[in-house]
Amino acid sequence: MASFLLLVIIPTSVWAWYLWTRAADQYTSTVGFSVRKEEGAPSMDMFGGLFGSASSTASDTDILYDFIRSPDVVAKADTALGIRGMFSREWPRDFVFAFDPSGTIEDLTEYWRRQVKIYYDDKSGIITVRTAAFSPADAKAIADEIFRESEHVVNGLSDQARADATRQAEHELEKARGVLTEARQAMTAFRVKTRILDPTADIGAQMSIMTSLQSQLAEAQVQLDTLRQNARAQDQRVLQAQKRITSLQSQIEAQRQKFGGESPEGANYAQLMADYERLRVDLEFAEGAHQTARAAYEASLAAAQRQTRYLAAHITPTEAQRSLEPDRPWLLGIGAALAFVLWSILTLVYYSVRDRR
Repeated sequence: MASFLLLVIIPTSVWAWYLWTRAADQYTSTVGFSVRKEEGAPSMDMFGGLFGSASSTASDTDILYDFIRSPDVVAKADTALGIRGMFSREWPRDFVFAFDPSGTIEDLTEYWRRQVKIYYDDKSGIITVRTAAFSPADAKAIADEIFRESEHVVNGLSDQARADATRQAEHELEKARGVLTEARQAMTAFRVKTRILDPTADIGAQMSIMTSLQSQLAEAQVQLDTLRQNARAQDQRVLQAQKRITSLQSQIEAQRQKFGGESPEGANYAQLMADYERLRVDLEFAEGAHQTARAAYEASLAAAQRQTRYLAAHITPTEAQRSLEPDRPWLLGIGAALAFVLWSILTLVYYSVRDRR
C-alpha cells in the first residue's frame, strides 16, 4: 500500500494538480487544402484525386507534407510571425506544454511538429493541418501562414513545370531563329555582292533583250538577202546590212556569254542562278522551320498554361471560441495508467526476487 501510494496516488495527484492549475489552455485552428491542376476544358471535381488525378498531384502533396514539417517553414513562420514568442508565451509557468525560448531551431522544429498536426489522405491528395497555440489569434495566424507558404511552394512547382515543358520548344525556336537569320544574311550578302535583287527577274529582262536582238537579226538577214538579189556585192546598202548583222550577232553572243560563260563584267549568270536558287531554298526552308518551331512553342506554352497548379482550400482557418487542448481527463487517465503499470511491474519484480530468496 505504501508503494502504491508513493508510485501511483501521489504522482497522479501531482499530475492532476499540474493539468488543472498550471497547464495553459491551448486553442486550435484548422486549414484543409489540396493541389489542383487545370487540365483544360473539363471542370475539376473537388475530390478529383479519387478519379484519376491523384497520380498527377500526389507528388505535389508529398512535397507539401514534408515542407510543412521542415525547419524551412519553421524559420519562415518565425520570421513572419515570431512563433518562438507565441509558443513560449506561458513559459516557465507551463514548462511541460510551453516552449523554452532558449531552444535551438531544431528544438523549435520538434515543438512545431507537436503543435502542428498534419493529416494527409494520399488517395484524394487532401491535406488537413490543425495548429495549436495559447491564443485563438495565434493558432489562426499560424494556419494562415502555413497556407501562404504552401501556396508559394505550389506556385514555384508550377513555374518550374511550365519552364520544363517549354524549355525544349524554346530551344528549338531559338535554333530555328538562328538558322533563319543566317539564311537572310546570306541572301542579303549575295544581293549586295552581285547588285542584283532578283536574278530571275534580271534574267527575264536579259531574255527579252535576247529575243529582241534575234528578231532584229532575222529581219536584217531578210533585208540582206533581198539586197543581194537586187544590188551588187560592193553596194553600200549591202555592206551596211552586213555590218548590222555582224553587230547583232556580236550582241547576241555577248548575251549568251552572260548565261553560259564569263561576261565582260565577270558575271556568270549560270553560277549566279545556282547560288541564288540554293540561297532561296535555304531561306524558304528556314522560314518554314521557324514557323513550325514557333507554332510548337506556342502550343507547348498553351499546354503548360492549362496545366497550372494551384492550391485550393476547402477549409479556411477560423479563430476558436473555446479551448480543446490539453485534453486534461485523457492526459490524467494516461498518466494514472502509466503509473499503475509501472507500480505493477515493480511489485511483480519485488515479489519474484523475494520468493527466490
